[in-house]
Amino acid sequence: MAKLQTLYLFSYNFLQFLGWTLALFRILSNFISTNSVTGVYASAGELICLLQCCAFLEVIHGAIGIVPTGVVLPLMQWSGRTHFLLAIVRQIVELQESPSVFITFSAWSLSEVS
Repeated sequence: MAKLQTLYLFSYNFLQFLGWTLALFRILSNFISTNSVTGVYASAGELICLLQCCAFLEVIHGAIGIVPTGVVLPLMQWSGRTHFLLAIVRQIVELQESPSVFITFSAWSLSEVS
């Protein structure tokens, strides 16, 4: 059973790594090609929404005990990011072109990849 959990966690983390690497690539490609911080949501927003929704599994991992982190801290991080992303940025089109979205997406991508 421990081998199966290890394989699952490796696969989950590897797929998240690949997704966030792709998101970072899209963010940087958009920045380089347009020489602007706008358009980041259009280039990487839907992927980041998907990755962030999938990150709820980290809460489940702690809840069922396959990682020792517990539930509270992963839930706080997930809910804060998800609220900002889905309830605010995704709903307010004008905000999607804001430099704060570029900064936030870049910081999230860098922190998830490193």
